[in-house]
Amino acid sequence: MNISLTGRQLELTDAIKAHMNTSIETLNKFNMDIISVNVVASAQTKKGKEHSVVEFVINLAHKNSVIIKQNDDDLYAAIDIATSRALKAMRRMHDKDAGHHKVGLNEIKAENVDVKTATLEMEDEIVPVELALYKPREVEDVLNDLKDSDKIFEIFLDHEDKTRVLYKRDDGKFGLY
Repeated sequence: MNISLTGRQLELTDAIKAHMNTSIETLNKFNMDIISVNVVASAQTKKGKEHSVVEFVINLAHKNSVIIKQNDDDLYAAIDIATSRALKAMRRMHDKDAGHHKVGLNEIKAENVDVKTATLEMEDEIVPVELALYKPREVEDVLNDLKDSDKIFEIFLDHEDKTRVLYKRDDGKFGLY
């Protein structure tokens, strides 16, 4: 990655250059094949007030360039805000590339399926399953367990292999299905 730091109407000190370089290095976290980064820092006077302008031009391989221009009274603040905006733009590009799978027309045609046969195959079928893991239990044992726990109901098999449900009613009594 080529880094170019330029100052217009302003001298770039070592501290400013170091701050710009560390800000630029944070852009590498998205692994976006950055070819070059040009940073132009300038001082401008508008209406008698001096403010700093920072412009980032980030050239990416196989993508459009990202251009960020930020004004602020403080040069360091302008660099930080421009860096955060550049990170946001890079994150959007990275998420777009990583999150969207590009499927060609030939691949869609190859996956073309008859809708009627697909819906017939996907019809819900209920298969009865025996609760083989549960041993048959007495109603009194389940009632004692339900009283001791915070559960509202308990499903169990009785000794006649019938599935039963014991539940707490609103009046404090218990019901059995």
